[in-house]
Amino acid sequence: MLGWSDQELCDVHDLVMLDLDGVVYVGGAAVPGAAASISAARDRGMHPAFITNNASRTPETVAGHLTELGVPARVADVVTSAQAAARVLAQELPRGARVVLLGAAGLEQALEAEGLEPVGVEDDAEAVVTGYGPDVLWRDVMRAAVRIRDGLRWVASNTDMSIPTPYGTAPGHGVLVETLRRFTGVDPVVAGKPERPLLEETIRRVGGERPLMVGDRLDTDIEGAVRLGIPSLLVRTGVSGLGDLVAARREERPTYLAADLSGLLRPHPQVHQDGGAWECGGWRAEVVDGALRVVGEGTPDDWWRAAASAAWTHLDGAGDVVDVAAVHPPADDVGAAR
Repeated sequence: MLGWSDQELCDVHDLVMLDLDGVVYVGGAAVPGAAASISAARDRGMHPAFITNNASRTPETVAGHLTELGVPARVADVVTSAQAAARVLAQELPRGARVVLLGAAGLEQALEAEGLEPVGVEDDAEAVVTGYGPDVLWRDVMRAAVRIRDGLRWVASNTDMSIPTPYGTAPGHGVLVETLRRFTGVDPVVAGKPERPLLEETIRRVGGERPLMVGDRLDTDIEGAVRLGIPSLLVRTGVSGLGDLVAARREERPTYLAADLSGLLRPHPQVHQDGGAWECGGWRAEVVDGALRVVGEGTPDDWWRAAASAAWTHLDGAGDVVDVAAVHPPADDVGAAR
């Protein structure tokens, strides 16, 4: 079930690991109120880290983009799956080891920063690392695939099946990973969310005794936090909606729920069970004949807390996802930071 805190989260956690797309920005624009919320949390002593599964962009590029959007970010506060992948390899290989690079500039820079030498698909090497790269050639993919099949160690930056682009959602690096996996019969070591290396690398680089993961995706951001054993906050400014939330497996369930990053600046009340119903802040949620019902009045966040608790109790007990066709969440006041 959901966690709770009678203190503002920014006073409980000293490190907040922020997913980017869907949390800090959507497409080319900052999420309303995100910059103000991050700034206020920082002023209260919470250190923000900006993390991304995208291995193509360098930390300098990401920090510059955030700053242009009004979210000041230092290069040292940005951690990418490319850096996590390079760290995984650096822990396994001697300094100066040659690594076949199948990716873009962010991955190349990360390898070099760890003292590894990026090389081409035909060169002698001790491993291959793959990441999203729009200019990767199919002939290089084929050559790398054969070498992986023949025993070359393989680390993948992430397994995201899709990525946002100016022309719509497009295939992500996960599509290439799945192609290589099916051809080679080899499962790579994966650095990005939901696997542990990216979050571990963030804590190692940025520091923090009480980290909090914030994301908009249950299957990467939240599951990654659960695997690492740290609390998480799901915000509703990205892709996961009510249907996703009520169907969440145990390993995908967040500790906290909020409309947006202003949730960092607020307490999170406890949801109480009353018989077969769950109550929070004036809302009462229960499942009747397999359908979710929520009655009462209060804040949108408390509606979602009660609804999620009732839905998860039903899912764990009956094994069925509740029907949400007849329920309508109250409108969020997105971007309303305290």
